[in-house]
Amino acid sequence: MRNVLDPNHLAAAVVYSALGIAVFAAAFVATDKLTPADLWRELIEKQNRALATVVGAVAVAVGLIISAAISG
Repeated sequence: MRNVLDPNHLAAAVVYSALGIAVFAAAFVATDKLTPADLWRELIEKQNRALATVVGAVAVAVGLIISAAISG
């Protein structure tokens, strides 16, 4: 059984986590640019709950795609 605290495994986990967060942030920025409205204004000022649900679903979907791509 491999040691969980092996430096190689720990470094790989940190690198993959940073890569996943970077890809997630880029996907969220792309989603913000592709939508016709200003997301921040719609979510915060107008409190558009339907848009918040859609943005949350997109965030979950992108997260699932990234996790599947990283884990193989």
